[in-house]
Parts: sequence; C-alpha cells; structure tokens
Amino acid sequence: MEAIGKLCGPKTPFVFQICLIQKHSSKAFSTSQNNKKPNFSFCIPRPTRMATASLVPTSKIFSSSTKCPALNKARTSVVVASSQQQQQLPRRRELLLKSAAAIPAILQLKEAPISEAREVDVGSFLPPSPSDPNFVLFKAKPSDTPALRAGNVQPYQFVLPPNWKQLRIANILSGNYCQPKCAEPWIEVKFENEKQGKVQVVASPLIRLTNKPNATIEDLGEPEKVIASLGPFVTGNSYDSDELLNTSIEKIGDQTYYKYVLETPFALTGSHNLAKATAKGNTVVLFVVSATEKQWQSSQKTLQAILDSFQL
Repeated sequence: MEAIGKLCGPKTPFVFQICLIQKHSSKAFSTSQNNKKPNFSFCIPRPTRMATASLVPTSKIFSSSTKCPALNKARTSVVVASSQQQQQLPRRRELLLKSAAAIPAILQLKEAPISEAREVDVGSFLPPSPSDPNFVLFKAKPSDTPALRAGNVQPYQFVLPPNWKQLRIANILSGNYCQPKCAEPWIEVKFENEKQGKVQVVASPLIRLTNKPNATIEDLGEPEKVIASLGPFVTGNSYDSDELLNTSIEKIGDQTYYKYVLETPFALTGSHNLAKATAKGNTVVLFVVSATEKQWQSSQKTLQAILDSFQL
C-alpha cells in the first residue's frame, strides 16, 4: 500500500486531504478491461489550523469541490463564523470611540476646590488680610478638604505672604482614604515659599490622646505633654524634649491654643519649627511653621506673624 499526500483544491492554511491509493495485482482483478490495475481512492479532510491572522478572500480559500462533501461543510461553517466576527468589529470600534470622547467631559464635571494645589502665587486668588495688607487670608471652607467635608475638622484660617504657593498633598497623606474615621493623623493643607519657609495644617484623631469625647486642649494635659505626643508630626521624623525652647498658652474667644518654639537640627521639616495646637470636636489640629537656618535668619518675623494668625 502506498500513501500519497495531495492537496485538496487550492493550497490553503486551513485544510488538506490525504488520498490513499491502493494498488492490487492483476490477478485479483482479472475481470477488469484490458487487465488494467484498478485504483481506488477516497478523500479524508483533515484540519490543521482553525484560525489565522491572514485575511484572504474566501472565494480563493474555499473553492467548491464535489470530491469532499465533508470538507465543503467545514468550509461553510468557517465562512459564517468569520462573517459574524467582522460584523462585530465596527460595533466595538464605535463603542470605544464614544467612550474615549466622553472622558474629557467626565473630568470637567467637578471644579477643583480652593484647598487643592495651585501653581500660582496665593495672592492671585486669595483676598487681602483685613488686619494687615501685606498678607492674604486663607480661610478654609467646609468643602475644601476630605476632613472638612466629613465634619471631622472645623474650618480654620491664617495669613500668608502673597508670593507663597500651595503644595500638592499625596492622597495617602490627605486622609481622603480613611474619612470619616481615620486612626492616624493626616495633612490638611501645605504652603511654601522657597526663600521664607513652609506651613502645614496637621489633624489628629482625638482618640490617640484621650478617651474623653469632645475634650479641650487643656483636658489633654500640659503643653509639654501634648507636644511629646505631637512632636513627630512637627519635625517629620522624631522629637526630643531638649528641642523644645519655649511654650505658651493663648486664648482666642472660647478656644485655647498651645504654642511652641522648637530648634530641631535633625528634623526633616527644617532646623526651626513653630507650632500651635488646639482641640475641637473629635480632632486635635496642629499648625506648623518650618524653616531652614537660612530662611529663619531672613524671615523670622514673617513666620511668627503667620503662626499667630492661625485660629479655628
């Protein structure tokens, strides 16, 4: 027996057939005319690939053949499936284009609040301070930050020189992911001037310092005890009681504030730090003014005025 492989129809990557030809001796088929050796053949379609990335006209790939009925049926099934996929492509493309066109509109639905960072001087969008025209007044609104929106922090205010800029706050530091029940302190807002220094408002859950609800700053203890708990949030790394130079207590209306002067040579925030702390509701609010040695020498009075202006 001899097995001879032949292509069935035109050469294609989809199917081919194997034609088996059996040759018998003339003695077995003596009745054949002229004693010729008869040949018997049959075709077996055998798929080798069910998919290809090439696009070839189906008229060339699937030419009609009456020799292999099973092959013709398989070709018809492939043509129908390919036609359905091609009809779906324009629909998918249309949906993707519509989705892409809608993205800019979604991003512009909500206007950024004033507390978000702006790459311009604060004097271009904040009003002048009523008490000193050399400063502008930053007054937080209830919708400005995640904690203000959640009601965990009362609106606060302070003055700034008009040439300071607001800094961006990483989402993980802003408290946005944990409101309204954050277990760790977070940063509300930050401002900076490269020649003068920087300021930030830090908020801490009251539960970290006391189990008494709605405690005042006096309920938390003496100023030295409070700064021992909050000191690392002033320096950005660690706190040593030897770094505390001075403490004082200030009352504005019914609210009491603890004020601190620190010299912190190893602090990440700067070698000089001023701080002001108070408590209201379920939160302790810490206002920090920081400077390097060079900034402190030229801007000490300005930084002290910024600290004094802070209040809830």
